[in-house]
Order: sequence, then C-alpha cells, then structure tokens
Amino acid sequence: MQTMPAHAAHHNDREIESLEEFDATVAARGSLAGFRVQAVDLTDRTRELLTTDTSGAVFLGCPMRENAAAKVRGDGAMVFPPIPDLPFNPYRGLVYSPDELFTSLSDGGYEATPDARAYTWFQRTKADRDIFASTLRAVHDDAISDALDELLVGARVVGVMGGHAMARGTEAYAGAAHLGRDLARAGLTVATGGGPGAMEAANLGAYAAPHDDAMLPDALHLLAKAPKFTPSITEWARAAFEVRARWPRGGTSVGIPTWFYGHEPPNPFAAHIAKYFANATREDGLLARCNAGVIYLPGAAGTVQEIFDNATPNYYESRGEPTPMVLVDRAHWTERLPAWPLLRSLARERSMAARIALVDRIEEVPETLKRLGG
Repeated sequence: MQTMPAHAAHHNDREIESLEEFDATVAARGSLAGFRVQAVDLTDRTRELLTTDTSGAVFLGCPMRENAAAKVRGDGAMVFPPIPDLPFNPYRGLVYSPDELFTSLSDGGYEATPDARAYTWFQRTKADRDIFASTLRAVHDDAISDALDELLVGARVVGVMGGHAMARGTEAYAGAAHLGRDLARAGLTVATGGGPGAMEAANLGAYAAPHDDAMLPDALHLLAKAPKFTPSITEWARAAFEVRARWPRGGTSVGIPTWFYGHEPPNPFAAHIAKYFANATREDGLLARCNAGVIYLPGAAGTVQEIFDNATPNYYESRGEPTPMVLVDRAHWTERLPAWPLLRSLARERSMAARIALVDRIEEVPETLKRLGG
C-alpha cells in the first residue's frame, strides 16, 4: 500500500508553508531573505519579523501586525495581504482535505460549507467579469497546482475516469470501488476527477485498501441509502462521512475536481482534494500527473473528452513516452460511444499502439495495466 510522500520533504526549499517551517528556518538561518512564505499566520511572530532580514522575501496572504508589515516592506519584501471576506484562500500552500471543504456539513448542511460558498462566489464574480476576482482565481489555481506537485513527488499515479451518473448501490459502482482497492493495494496512488459516481467509487476503493475485505461490502451497503447527490448533496455527503467515521484511517488517494461544475460536489473519500476554478487547468493537470496510466470506465461527454485529452500527448509524445490507456466495457466504447475505433486508428504505427487496451470486465484492468507497463 503506497503512502503519500511527506509534503515538507519535497517542496521547494525556499517555500515556507507552516509555522513550524517558519520557526525552523529562522532558527537555522537567522534570515528569511529570498524566501516565499505562503498563507502562514504570523501575527504572533512580530519579534522574529522585526529582527530578521526579509529582503527579497515574498509574503503571500500572511496575517501580520502593522509594525511588522511596515518593517518587512522597508526591507524590500513584497507583501500580498490576506483578502477579507473571501470563502477560500488564494495563496494556500496545501491541497484541501474533505473535512476542510465540508466544514459545517453536520450543523448547517451542504449550503453552509466552504465548498458551496466558494462556488457561490465563483458564480457571482464570473457573471460580473471582475478582473480582480479572475486574478484571485488564477492565483488560487496556481497555488493548488504547486501543492499537488509537491504532494505527488515520487508517487506512481493511476487515473480512474468515469461518469458522475453512476449511482451508489449499483453493480457498476461496486466494480469501480473494487478496482480502486486493487490498484491501491498494488502500490499505486489512485487519482480521479474527485466528483460523485465512478470517481467516488474509485476513491472509496482506495480508502478501503488498508481495511479487511469485509469493510468494502459493508460500506457499499451503507452508502446505498443515499444513491445520488441529487436531490440532496447534504444526505449524500453525510452517508460518506458516516462510512469514514465507522472505518477511520483509510487509504490515501487524490481527487481533482472543479467548481466549474458547481452542481457536482467533491467526494469525501479522496484524502487530498486539489479543487480548481478553471476546468481546463484541472483537466490537463489531472491527466498530466497520471504517470502510471489512465483507466476509462463508461462515461459520457466528459469521459470521451478525457480519452482524447490524453491521447494527444501520447500520440505526439509531448510528455515523453506514452502512458497506458485502458478502456473498460467493449459495448460502451465500440457501440454506444465508439471512441475505441478512433483511438486505435490514431495509435496505428505509433509507439502508443502498444500502450492502449480495451477490456470487457473491470476485473481485467489491473493485469492489463501491468501488461501495458503501468
């Protein structure tokens, strides 16, 4: 079972993303010159800021006392102050956790959560075409990409793509969950689009990986009482948190969702959630990080888009040698939405031809992935 690499060990050594790192840097170097301090509350570090060289440093969204801010600016540091009344932090140093995005779910319902409030803000400012708001969204998404890269250093990431329409309580959902568990137990880091349906099922499977085999069927049974996120996201999410409470310390996986589809909440089974405002950044970022291959479960337009978003760099080898692509369900991908014949035609006489496969059953995926070099 793969554990996520420790965040602090791998990020840029000029970045400070916690109070512990701030204190350690000041103690070890006696200088903050040239450092980037990201979303760290420094209101209780006035003495350190007043007595430490901060020339060339950049403070991104770090609350600090006015005299400290004035001294830091006097040193020639750049200070990007926190933005009041914003439902998200554009300068954040880490990806989200489910608990963070779903704060207030138990007492106020989904509408009260930071996830819902960020979506409401996005809808309002998008309609205004406010340049400041679009800048904040871009800064946020870039910070999320940076945090995601730090999180995934050294990980073998396999993507599981599929539609949000797949309901809990169905055989297809159970199959996707078993697949996620098998992949996680094989030492891979499962990454999905972070939403409901097939995506949630794969993240749930990875969550179940460290538990005994009896846990997953019991969890599936419990989730089936709220099969979809409509009509109530609150009930859908509460069922997931009930599973997490009953079986704590699940396995880690990644969800990469977007507020672009705001009607679609992130699922609580991904330990790490990299949520974006810009869907194009999110789509490309998700596929680019799947260095061990991508599995496509039956889906509609979004999943078809992901197949060809991934086929293009594999065709041109623009990200290095092609990564495995496994399409699941022959009838779906040859008759209902015949993406497979087009993918196979594209791959002909190119090195990606040896890296694509179509399988009938989800149980065939782990072995197929291994055969393709995933």
